[in-house]
Amino acid sequence: MKWTLLRTAVVAVVATLAILVSCGRVPLHRSAPAGSPGSTATDPAGPPAAGRSPATLPRPDHVVVAVFENKTYGTVAGDRRAPYLNAVMKRAALFTNAHGVTHPSQPNYLALFSGSTHGVTDDHCPVRLNGAPNLARQLLDAGLTFTGYSEDLPRAGFSGCSHAGYAAKHNPWADFDNVPASANQPYTAFPTDFHTLPTVSFVIPNLCHDMHDCGVATGDAWARSHLDTYLRWAEQHNSLLIVTFDENDGSPHNQIVTFIAGAGVQPGSYTEPVDHYRVLRTLQSLYGLAPLGDSARTSPVTDVWR
Repeated sequence: MKWTLLRTAVVAVVATLAILVSCGRVPLHRSAPAGSPGSTATDPAGPPAAGRSPATLPRPDHVVVAVFENKTYGTVAGDRRAPYLNAVMKRAALFTNAHGVTHPSQPNYLALFSGSTHGVTDDHCPVRLNGAPNLARQLLDAGLTFTGYSEDLPRAGFSGCSHAGYAAKHNPWADFDNVPASANQPYTAFPTDFHTLPTVSFVIPNLCHDMHDCGVATGDAWARSHLDTYLRWAEQHNSLLIVTFDENDGSPHNQIVTFIAGAGVQPGSYTEPVDHYRVLRTLQSLYGLAPLGDSARTSPVTDVWR
């Protein structure tokens, strides 16, 4: 009799809890495992709780993606030679577990722009990809806009391999025949009226200013001179700045600095894994675009938005 009464009581409790959960009266919490998408390492300033994922992503008016070169995470983050970039990181979502896809430079740019390295394993030029899907083509087909701005590009639509400090290996949109030549612009064409920026734009410094041929301090000074005015505007005008590196210095793990700053970003250090495919997937998700190639194997970043 006692066992019968006890079993009846347990069944009643379980049934009651099930009803409460289904009605939303008892929340269920799941913690993301460390290092998984959605896990977050907070800082003393109070970034969001781990695993916070809004139902919908923001839709920025503009996103500028700036790509630097060949520096390990620790060579930039926390390094006194990069005072500007470190100051921005304090008000950005900094991914402390970000990595390049491979080595050397060119396949990383292709991965970031199109979700695939297209079998490219070196920095050879030219690369000609006929009809291959890519972010620019997606944006244009959706009625949005894209432009790549490369420092030292001699003229719009230039398809050569190099000029002064410009290198085609850092300019993936020039490789795709379905991206208009008009989307391949010198950095001198970058608007001073930021309202006229395309939906998504890439900024590629020259071989010195991107830290490839010159030091961290040189690249940091360039970032301050050329990105800060836009970032301050973006914070007040529903727009974003994404800064990443193509790869590290060739050492193991290929860890790089990657961060998102601008309007609606919750500052903090985020431990979830990020690579070029995940950055691309996030850009696609911000504008309702389908994932391409290996970006379909990952998820967008959802936990850094206010």
